[in-house]
Amino acid sequence: MSRPSLPDLAAPGSRAAPQGAGPAAAEGMGLAFAALFLGAVAMGVSPVLVRVVSPEVGPFASAFWRVVLALPALYAWMRIEEAARPHLVRAAFAPAALLAGLAFAGDLVFWHRAILGTTVANATFFATTAPVFVVLFAWVGLGRRPAARTLAGLGLCLAGGAALIGQSVQVDPARLAGDRDGVVTAVFFALYFLAVERARARGLGAARVTFVASCVTALALLGIVLAAETRSVLPQTATGLAGLVALALLSHAGGQGLLSVALGRLPAAFSSLVIFLEAVAAAALGWLVLGEALSLPQALGGALIFLGIAVARPRRR
Repeated sequence: MSRPSLPDLAAPGSRAAPQGAGPAAAEGMGLAFAALFLGAVAMGVSPVLVRVVSPEVGPFASAFWRVVLALPALYAWMRIEEAARPHLVRAAFAPAALLAGLAFAGDLVFWHRAILGTTVANATFFATTAPVFVVLFAWVGLGRRPAARTLAGLGLCLAGGAALIGQSVQVDPARLAGDRDGVVTAVFFALYFLAVERARARGLGAARVTFVASCVTALALLGIVLAAETRSVLPQTATGLAGLVALALLSHAGGQGLLSVALGRLPAAFSSLVIFLEAVAAAALGWLVLGEALSLPQALGGALIFLGIAVARPRRR
């Protein structure tokens, strides 16, 4: 039986592989899946790196440096990508890319606040609701009714995320503000996914979208740092500086850049499930690097997440 080429949530202009598109289209989808997975791993280390730099710089400052220090690498990538692909749109002020930058500024501010205002488990748990908001905003705001397999995959991922993280979640009235910031993070991250998807559908390259959005994010965060940062803005040791550089190159340039690559071919509703892969990557790194044992429910949770992603994945005809 013939399948639709993409879920109903695919953006207008999305470059799905049509029926009979051949090996090149299949290879493109494979590269998009690989970019999504690697981006999840890169972004999955960000909570650890934020903790490393938190004794030396404030939460807003660490978010600011995360973006600013990544700009030279992103600019170099943009020049290389556009030299190799002259057909790419080169708009400096694409509205969708600008909106993505503002949304990511909100995401970073509230994510860093959540990490420091509650437990990492709580912050991650609430941030993993981002795919719910992606589906909701796309359905209500853009009229894209979600496909059944998208909802089924999302349900499996939510169950897996709860099993993976839920046992570490703590209900503490003193941390309610941090928990709230985790939910707000999810809202902004959802808006970021939809904005990047739209920018990529308009013909902008992954590097330009990431670079332009990051410039907007940096400007927004600079204003927030100057107005609201109450702690140190500059790192005091080589360890703090190294942590910020790693956060910029690995989690931002690498993670967000690869996510932009994936969103050029995969719909936002599916790509947003990357946040669950971040949780899996964080748990795996904790096990491999820090020796933190994984319980049976956590292992089953990780398996459910992979199953959910397999169920929700876009199909070619």
